[in-house]
Amino acid sequence: MNKYFLVAKNTWEEMLTYRLNFFMWRVRVILQILTLYFLWLAVLPKEGSLLGYSQPQLLTYILGTALLNSIVLSSRSYAVGDDINQGNLSHFLLLPMNYFLYWFAKDLGDKAMNIFFAIFELVVLFVILHPPFFIQTNLILIFLFAISSLIALGLYFLLNLLLGFIGFWSPETWAPRFIFVTLLGFFAGGLFPLDILPKPVFTILSALPFNYLLYFPLKIYLGQLSIFQIIIGISVSVFWLIALYKLLAVVWLRGLRRYTAQGI
Repeated sequence: MNKYFLVAKNTWEEMLTYRLNFFMWRVRVILQILTLYFLWLAVLPKEGSLLGYSQPQLLTYILGTALLNSIVLSSRSYAVGDDINQGNLSHFLLLPMNYFLYWFAKDLGDKAMNIFFAIFELVVLFVILHPPFFIQTNLILIFLFAISSLIALGLYFLLNLLLGFIGFWSPETWAPRFIFVTLLGFFAGGLFPLDILPKPVFTILSALPFNYLLYFPLKIYLGQLSIFQIIIGISVSVFWLIALYKLLAVVWLRGLRRYTAQGI
């Protein structure tokens, strides 16, 4: 396991090497948070509720997406497609290293950096803005929130690898990923809670794995789900985790049969 720790550590150092890129990425994240925060702050009444959410609950949801984005949606495995198209995959196939664990370790290094800065940024925003914030005190719900967040991390990692494996069949992997990332903010509940949508739309989105990336963990934290609903939700997210892993294994084996190591 030490080799995978070194991979994560090297990823951290690599991100520090390209400081300007990382700085601009964090600026974009902060601007997105502030845009959503002030938008909902202007819409929400100070007393009462709107669409089933009080002001503290919805603003907590918006700020919570910033932290969960750093835990779940930060990733380095977007480069898997480039690895395949440039022939770098051959190098990894010869090493005594699991290719999936290699990219998972790189993702963890990336997430550690993003979590560190996300917490720092949120603390600064709290000091400056003094937002109304809902603090969950139920330890069981906090534990279940942590479990669902870890499952979400695994789901996004598998989805990312599947997108990268498009490289086995096509040299164009950037466009599908761009479309996916653009739509993910909506489908995962990164812009607003999904249950404010019309019920038929929400029902469809609930059957997909994407709402378990952000929306479902945050609903647990806010205490707006019963224990039964949480158990059902975690069970469905685990089902998607297993299904995506099985699909990934099939795509990986079929992709290797087509792999010609062009570029070496």
